[in-house]
Amino acid sequence: MNTTPSKTTTPSTTTPPAGTTDPAEGAADAVTEDATGHDTTGQDATAKDPLAKDATGTPSDAADATTASDDLADRTDQSAEADDADDEDLEPDPFTEARHGVGAGAAAVVSAALGVVALTGAWTGRVAAERETLIGQIKTSGGGSAAQQISEIYGDAWHTTALVNGVFAVLALLVGVFVLVRPAFGVPSERPQPAWVRAVALAGVALGALGVLISVGMYFDLFAALPTAGAPAAG
Repeated sequence: MNTTPSKTTTPSTTTPPAGTTDPAEGAADAVTEDATGHDTTGQDATAKDPLAKDATGTPSDAADATTASDDLADRTDQSAEADDADDEDLEPDPFTEARHGVGAGAAAVVSAALGVVALTGAWTGRVAAERETLIGQIKTSGGGSAAQQISEIYGDAWHTTALVNGVFAVLALLVGVFVLVRPAFGVPSERPQPAWVRAVALAGVALGALGVLISVGMYFDLFAALPTAGAPAAG
């Protein structure tokens, strides 16, 4: 009987030599292989970390959607600003339109006023008539026939009044016609001429035309002839 005690062997804890494989690492690698022998280590890592693909530098879908939304918003803002600028450019300036309307309206009122003066007479016509009357009296003061006195004192003053009124009538007619035809020959306006301006201008034209007719009839004694002196009675 061998009575020599058996030696107990302990596992070696020394580092394996270079070039050899650690049995523990080999076992871990073996676990990752499936029954067919394919290595599933890479597949498990990808399944556990779904953002691993993004980490390699490939852009994510969320980042693309955010960038597209920002670009669309910027384009929408730029389009809205461009539309606002176009609207401001197309909108007429109210101050320019107001100045244009004021000038035409003032001319129309002047035309109507001149027409009224041509029909009713002006102080200038009365002054001119009185001057002709004085001149006639001076001429006939040394003697003259009755017909000469009527012509120099009354006829000349009558004709002078008709001439002055005719001048006012012609001015009223010209100013009224100018106001009416001005839009056709001037710079085109985005807004038509106000109705009241055309109405007042037409009134000035009508009054001016009527004043011209009356003045012509007065000057040529068409409405009323000059009075004539009767023949002196025989003594």
